[in-house]
Amino acid sequence: MSKSLRVPRPTGLGSQHESRTPGASRNGAIILVSIILASVLYYSAYRPWTSSIRRLDEQQEHSNHDDSGWDWGDIAPSRELQWQPCFDSAYECARLDLPMDWVDPSDDLRVILAVIRLRADPEAHEDYLGPVFFNPGGPGGSGVWSMRDHGHLIQSIVGRNHDIITFDPRGVGASLPRIDCWQQSQKRHLWDLQDVGVPGAHSGIISDAYVRAMALSSVCEASMGDSHLLEHIGTPSHARDMLEIMYQMGHDRLRYWGFSYGTVLGGYFASMFPDKVERLVSDGNVDYREWAGLDQHMNFLRDTDKVIEAFYHYCHKAGPQACAFYAESPSAISHRLATLLQDVKERPLLVEADLENGPDMPQLVTWSHLKRFVSRTMYQPLLMFPVFAKILVDLERKDGRSFYDLLLAENSDTSFCSIEAIPPTLPRHEEGNSEAYPAIACADGVPNNDTLEDFVEILERYRGISTVSGEVNAAMRLACVGRTVRPKWRFEGPFGGETRHPILYVANVADNITPLISARNNSELFPGSVILTQNSYGHTTLSAPSTCTAAHIRAYFQNGSLPADETLCEPDFYPFDDVPLAYEGQQHSTACKGDLCELSTASFGLYRSNWLPKSSLSIR
Repeated sequence: MSKSLRVPRPTGLGSQHESRTPGASRNGAIILVSIILASVLYYSAYRPWTSSIRRLDEQQEHSNHDDSGWDWGDIAPSRELQWQPCFDSAYECARLDLPMDWVDPSDDLRVILAVIRLRADPEAHEDYLGPVFFNPGGPGGSGVWSMRDHGHLIQSIVGRNHDIITFDPRGVGASLPRIDCWQQSQKRHLWDLQDVGVPGAHSGIISDAYVRAMALSSVCEASMGDSHLLEHIGTPSHARDMLEIMYQMGHDRLRYWGFSYGTVLGGYFASMFPDKVERLVSDGNVDYREWAGLDQHMNFLRDTDKVIEAFYHYCHKAGPQACAFYAESPSAISHRLATLLQDVKERPLLVEADLENGPDMPQLVTWSHLKRFVSRTMYQPLLMFPVFAKILVDLERKDGRSFYDLLLAENSDTSFCSIEAIPPTLPRHEEGNSEAYPAIACADGVPNNDTLEDFVEILERYRGISTVSGEVNAAMRLACVGRTVRPKWRFEGPFGGETRHPILYVANVADNITPLISARNNSELFPGSVILTQNSYGHTTLSAPSTCTAAHIRAYFQNGSLPADETLCEPDFYPFDDVPLAYEGQQHSTACKGDLCELSTASFGLYRSNWLPKSSLSIR
């Protein structure tokens, strides 16, 4: 087993060690951009539906074993990687004991990372190319959960001659200590029930939301104070953790695929350790400087309204048989949606209690529910547009049943007293940790000293940027209000550098929170890097399968080849296509042979696996 190498110092000259007290505030616009960007990314990266993640945590945390009875507690933490079969021997797992503080390592402050590996195909051992790391996004997404859900599909794209490696980042899931603001799931559930809605729903909500955010920040910092984790939770520490895992595996060059926030982790790693980057795919790109609060531009909502405009276009193109919300022109569809939103705002819909089919008590469909539904549908247009259109028609008819069935059913269950809490000192299987994202994002950004008056101005600015989801995303601006704990290690750049091999940036033509312009801005910082664009809408290229995109990514990992800059790949099908038939036809085309079929199947599988509703399409 390869021993840990000496801790390398970041090559970026802007690496900064901060005190634990709040620093002076920078320009308000810079603070605004960095924190709200962090907030909305949580909704996107591994699931766009926050409340469902919390419910999933609560429903599953009583079961900390897989179906075979295996548990993370079966592995003793070690300061060297010691792999053991796990999850019915389909994978190998390890618990790696690392310094909590990479600036001043000690035996007192430690983190234990849950690491998981999918081994390369034994038949490909002669062509073995090493491990590919991936991060599913967040911040707060569980690498372990994502590996079990779709790690084999990632391997099918990059090549079965790679191991696939990921881990639960510090503070998340089976890594310890875990970020846990409430300590008891019942308290968290009760807090969620007090959600005040989207600012703009009615007068007074802005003040309610602001004070509520202050309260949550205070609770989180008090709950996590003894662990000191909040002082060591920023992305630089995650990047250094990943470097250590790589070293412990006997490798000194990184191969990596990051999605959404995972592009932040990749960008930090490449800026801090550029000579360690052998392959890096950045998919669904966050502007690095915007994330860190170093630039005033506000890119993350740049493409948001383009995605809803795509709904109007494709719905009209599909016609009334395929799109239930059809009208005589795209602009007429837009007007129809605006009218529905106003109607629901003035008179919310009531879903009557139904003891047989649910809900067991009456449920309201409010303007806030509908605004969130519109905003979050844009993460996955290909999957959601047809369902979205049908639900909108039902709401026009004053029928909220389909909305309830898809989005509110799990919220109606009030039997939460039986939930068993798992202390933050014990590992937990979870899809993601909603309380990790503000901790990580606030640590990476500049201090947030917004007043209530500041937030009122911010709300107006975001309404101006995006009519469809500006208000929804502006509410998330509050995530860092009241946070006082500052990171000991914060990276301020310079971002960019000469990587060992150029970076491949991948982006949709319109992404509702990580727009194409962010990929272009990031690419300018890394000489030789290129951008591969996919002619689809939504968040990351996982929002639509594309054999073309998958083929370029495989070629990049296999032999380092890069497409021409700004190459455009078409998706395998478009919104309102008959997806199963379109896919089946593509699969059986004469052009689909061997590797191409494998890539097509894996690309489609990632699209379905990452975004199937499961328990994820819920809105408070």
